[in-house]
Amino acid sequence: MSRRALLTLVAASALALSGCAHPLVVDPAPYAADPDCAEVMLAVPTAVGGLEMRGTTSQATQAWGSEYEIVARCGVEPPGPTTERCVTVETPAASVDWLVSETADARVAVTFGRSPALELTVPTVRADEAVGDVLAELSPAAARAPSNGLECS
Repeated sequence: MSRRALLTLVAASALALSGCAHPLVVDPAPYAADPDCAEVMLAVPTAVGGLEMRGTTSQATQAWGSEYEIVARCGVEPPGPTTERCVTVETPAASVDWLVSETADARVAVTFGRSPALELTVPTVRADEAVGDVLAELSPAAARAPSNGLECS
């Protein structure tokens, strides 16, 4: 192998490896600085949906996976009374209600009855298999946010 080809290979390998180390750019939620978000985010698991935790660029956010990432943001606007689809996930610590909606490229779940609220975005390519499991994995952390009295009906 020529010296030039070897240098090109080394440079390409270094570039590829450095891409793995970059944190995912995630916009912070409006109430990310709420101290209760710190409690929630410290309790999130290191793996979700079989994906390993990955760094993010914003406070009170977390991501899992390197492609089609699952993203959690604490401090989104807590939803008020609604007729949206609401599911209850039972945890050993508490019940956690989630409002689940669909966008063109993801399923989005937001805790209902918790303030601050936790938002979870699961890409559509993962959603069919992962949403229920991911909600169950994140519900113990979400339960750390205080109840605001609202519940699924």
